[in-house]
Amino acid sequence: MSRMTLNVNGASHLLDIDADTPLLYALRNQLELNGAKYGCGLGQCGACTVIVDDKPIFSCITPCSSVQGKKIRTVESLGTAAQPGALQKAFIEKQAAQCGYCIAGMLMRAQALLERNPNPDEQTITTHMAPNLCRCGTHLRIIGAIRAVAASGAQHEE
Repeated sequence: MSRMTLNVNGASHLLDIDADTPLLYALRNQLELNGAKYGCGLGQCGACTVIVDDKPIFSCITPCSSVQGKKIRTVESLGTAAQPGALQKAFIEKQAAQCGYCIAGMLMRAQALLERNPNPDEQTITTHMAPNLCRCGTHLRIIGAIRAVAASGAQHEE
């Protein structure tokens, strides 16, 4: 066991954890942030996507030791059920979620894109979102939600 500090959603957390523990496990088990989901455990589905220093990463294959000193953001940073963020609102309005399992990862990958490129074209969105899988087939609605946020100019969460 190691003591390490992780900066998650703007707060520092001192954890006693093995350095090679996947970030996903620290988020879910130690910090009780359950938005990121365990999908495949291999970094192939994207259900576990979080943003680390403005880049979307697969938290299921990222060891905690590699994210010390970096800013980690989870879907919980985007908004709440009572006050959803811009992307969350757009996903709701476009009915982009079916089962909801992939949605936290989709939101985080989309948020990272919009922060880097506030007005992406459809091809850029499609390419950027490709690593995250939706088994329910709502990809077109997801793209529509991202485009709606880009068009509104509300891509930066508060």
